[in-house]
Amino acid sequence: MTAIEIKVVNKGSQPLPEYAMPGDAGMDLRANIDQPVLLKSLDRHLFPTGLHIKLPEGFVAMVHPRSGLAIKHGISCANAVGVIDSGYTGDIGVELINLSKEDYVVQPGERIAQLVIQEYVKGVFVPVDKLDETERGEEGFGHTGNK
Repeated sequence: MTAIEIKVVNKGSQPLPEYAMPGDAGMDLRANIDQPVLLKSLDRHLFPTGLHIKLPEGFVAMVHPRSGLAIKHGISCANAVGVIDSGYTGDIGVELINLSKEDYVVQPGERIAQLVIQEYVKGVFVPVDKLDETERGEEGFGHTGNK
């Protein structure tokens, strides 16, 4: 497994993210808040993490929901997946949404999302008059599922 160095300034009170297990792809992000925040049903709130990073060019950080919060409480990231480009050095904010019918209280320091670092390639669009034929063609949205 290759690791890259990521410069970080922690302006918050929470510890730096780290991998919980050796095979994990995501590091937990924590809510850098002083007081609990109530999320009522369908409410959204932007939570700061206090983390400012500088990614090397060719890498992106992606903020993903935590599966435990989603399945147990209906809490997800409103903009799932959040994209942090290498040029952005501001606070990594996590916009949570409560998709359940029950209120949920986010506690200071609570693990609210996962940060995954990925390498990427850039694409260049090339205009053409026609695309090559494929077996699937223009069939989409459930085409390969049960009928």
